Amino acid sequence: MASALIYLFVVLAVAAVVYLLAALVFGRGEELAPLPPGATPTRLPPTGIEGSDVRELRFQQVLRGYKAAEVDWALERLAGELDELHGRIATLERQLDAAGERLQEARAEDE
Repeated sequence: MASALIYLFVVLAVAAVVYLLAALVFGRGEELAPLPPGATPTRLPPTGIEGSDVRELRFQQVLRGYKAAEVDWALERLAGELDELHGRIATLERQLDAAGERLQEARAEDE
């Protein structure tokens, strides 16, 4: 009976040492360092969002997926950026059309 307890103790001690060595060598297996409570990895620049910014987005994970408030915030920011870009495109297209009309009028007067 005593030899079985010694054997069990030795096996547990070896397992604990192997686990500690593996934890020291390989870490906890996370890509990012753990966040402090209430912090978020979700970052976007104030203006001029680019594709690389969207590709680098990371959301805090919770029990059932991602934190909904962070995803909603990111989608709202992206939607606002798209609306702004579409507005700029529409303005530039109107300016281009007006310049084209003025050019045609100037050519018509020269003839």
